[in-house]
Amino acid sequence: MSASISVRNVGKGFHLNRRGHFVVLEDVSFDVAPGEFVALVGPSGCGKTTLLDLIGGLTLPDRGQILVGGREIDGPGLDRGIVFQQYALFPWKTALGNVEFGLEAKGVGKRERRAIAQRFLDLVGLSAFADHYPHQLSGGMKQRVSIARALSYEPDVLLMDEPFAALDAQTRETLQDELLRIWKRTGTTVVFITHSIDEAIYLGQRVLVMAAAPGRITHTLPVHVPREDLSEDVRATPEFVRLRHEIWQLIRQRRSGSHLQVAHAA
Repeated sequence: MSASISVRNVGKGFHLNRRGHFVVLEDVSFDVAPGEFVALVGPSGCGKTTLLDLIGGLTLPDRGQILVGGREIDGPGLDRGIVFQQYALFPWKTALGNVEFGLEAKGVGKRERRAIAQRFLDLVGLSAFADHYPHQLSGGMKQRVSIARALSYEPDVLLMDEPFAALDAQTRETLQDELLRIWKRTGTTVVFITHSIDEAIYLGQRVLVMAAAPGRITHTLPVHVPREDLSEDVRATPEFVRLRHEIWQLIRQRRSGSHLQVAHAA
């Protein structure tokens, strides 16, 4: 299952007590096609996580609207799976039990949810660790459990907020390949947030570049790098290097020219 995402003229801000109102996002608009993998990249403070929270329904926009599969978002839902930077696993549940949790919330019977959870653990290469608790798993394994849990109830959209940021470089690259393999197999729509330009290009079919103060989409860049053979070093291809340089220049220029927009209370 997969669904389209439409973000239309979205704005979001927060009150800072007597300091006024801080605008986090302003007039953000973009579309994601069903089954598409889109990466968002930008400097700290540009509102990437806030935008993902809005798509996930964890908070609501001040202005504009967000639609998933043509339906306006008004709160969290099982049509959207979310994978955070922190693993957010229940320490008292096994890997299998953690994956089963979302299915239980969906009302799936015990026998069926166990079979589904086992299938998704197998999908992320952890079938042999089903009975292990989080403290018995490496960081990469924990994040695989998080991904399996998010996919197990078959959401139409998978939202990922820097899920590999805390991992070492080797594990991070391994999980990037695993994620691409899973995405190709499931066809789920993915929105992936990252600070890493290389990661955005490697994973995304398109890269959306964000700027800060206030957060907004400044550029949309299609990615045309070979992904048929994941063993090939696509990061060394001329197209990859060109895109990396272009995105870096875009972020650098916006960062140097940005300024904090705070509307002080009268």
